[in-house]
Amino acid sequence: MATLRKLLAMMLCLVVFHSISHAWGDVGHMSVAWVAYQKLTPQSKARVAKLLAQNPYYKTKWKTMIPAGTSAADRKLMMFMIAATWPDQIKGDKAYKNDGTANGDRPPAGPSASQNKGYTDHARHKYWHFTDMPFAVDSTPLPPVPNPNAGTQIELFRQTLASNKSDKLKSFDLVWLLHLVGDVHQPLHSATRVSSTDPQGDAGGNGVKLAVPKGELHAFWDGLPGSDHAAAAITPAMKYGKGLAAADPTLAQDDKISDWVSESLKIAQDSVYSDPILAGDGPFSINDVYTEAARKIAAQRVELAGERLANLINNNLK
Repeated sequence: MATLRKLLAMMLCLVVFHSISHAWGDVGHMSVAWVAYQKLTPQSKARVAKLLAQNPYYKTKWKTMIPAGTSAADRKLMMFMIAATWPDQIKGDKAYKNDGTANGDRPPAGPSASQNKGYTDHARHKYWHFTDMPFAVDSTPLPPVPNPNAGTQIELFRQTLASNKSDKLKSFDLVWLLHLVGDVHQPLHSATRVSSTDPQGDAGGNGVKLAVPKGELHAFWDGLPGSDHAAAAITPAMKYGKGLAAADPTLAQDDKISDWVSESLKIAQDSVYSDPILAGDGPFSINDVYTEAARKIAAQRVELAGERLANLINNNLK
């Protein structure tokens, strides 16, 4: 009966999490975390394990996703990987609510948008997941960049890790950092194309339709590392992470968040919005040449995000 209950709990996680749209997808975010974990110091590994245990999902949901018979060391690694998806997991939890406008994608007015009070905060803060840097393909004026955003929050949460604030708050900020560092390395989480037909931008490619494969440009890039979700994403993410080439050491050591965002913006301009993604909102048909180039970019960005995340934790976490 205990085995049956564990299987049912895992199936429930799969159903709940599969219906939610994730940045990079669960495989991508878990792969970023896998890369980072390989480069954490022993002291950092011990510290993050203690902090992650304070997350409200730790016992009730995350433990059910770990395969039976997993070693203690691999359990800690897998918990770290799963934790990187928590800011997406809460999008499907009725205990959490959208705040702000545009279905929660734009921050509300007032201090609640950038509050940092820990797990008592049940706002989803969907606008923390991206930094939509606008660029124009015509003479349309550029809209302002919404604030707060992924960049501002990474800096805020990094400061918390380096402070003497409570472990409960550090736990909250850590799981957000595991996720957001991955987010800003996805080119369409740091760019939005502005034009006369999209004067406020195309929402990071969410407004660009694809005929082949059917869907949206943003979702296509999210899914490049893999499309599995929840518990089913753990093994593919580990395999994907192991297959990545090491990042350029100089780039990996760059801890300026503005550089991370600027890199993604340039990739979007040069490679995401390139043939066959033409002017307008489509629908466009992705070809094999574009897909292969996109896969290479995604692999480089996931690896670089993971190495930078490890450096952030090793250099800041107290």
